Amino acid sequence: MELGSIFPQFDHALLKHLEAIGQVTEFEEGEMLMRSGQYFKNSLLILEGQVKLYREGQEGEEFFLYYLEKGNACALSMICAEKNESSAIKARALSKVTALAIPIHYMDGLMREYRQWYYFVLETYRSRFSELLEVIDHVVFHSMDEKLEFYLTRQFDLLGDRITVTHQEIADDLNSSREVISRLLKKLESQKRISISRNEITKLKF
Repeated sequence: MELGSIFPQFDHALLKHLEAIGQVTEFEEGEMLMRSGQYFKNSLLILEGQVKLYREGQEGEEFFLYYLEKGNACALSMICAEKNESSAIKARALSKVTALAIPIHYMDGLMREYRQWYYFVLETYRSRFSELLEVIDHVVFHSMDEKLEFYLTRQFDLLGDRITVTHQEIADDLNSSREVISRLLKKLESQKRISISRNEITKLKF
């Protein structure tokens, strides 16, 4: 896999260094990449596939945060790896995922020696923080109707106009009940904004 085509912002020297120190790792669909309380040995660069990140509550409930896809890095793995802290979230492979695992003991050197890596880390932090602010804004200040619309918009933007998801999965992601989500989805369908079939939602006028 051509690393330069996935991370065009990296120059030849950095790409060669990452290829030398990193190890390509694969995760099957549904496999956990990280769990709450886990300590990191590597920071992950996503080369292929999609990863779904959750915040886990004290009672085991889950709340969807954001996705990682090709060309992204896990900001949390960078932070926790560098500070030797355990993860506060968990991540699951939404499809088959290929990632480049960078051992944590290389992090300081990468930050010092490669300006492009330094800026990449800063941009990764900034973009994830912006996403989290948007999520928090919808959780705190918006109704469940609006939360569902925001959720579906993000799904369509990332996964295309037809997504495979159950009503229960959406309810889990939004910390709601399946009955509430089903009712709101039916409302959107009656407005001809989506079409619902078994485990699939198709975008119409969203």
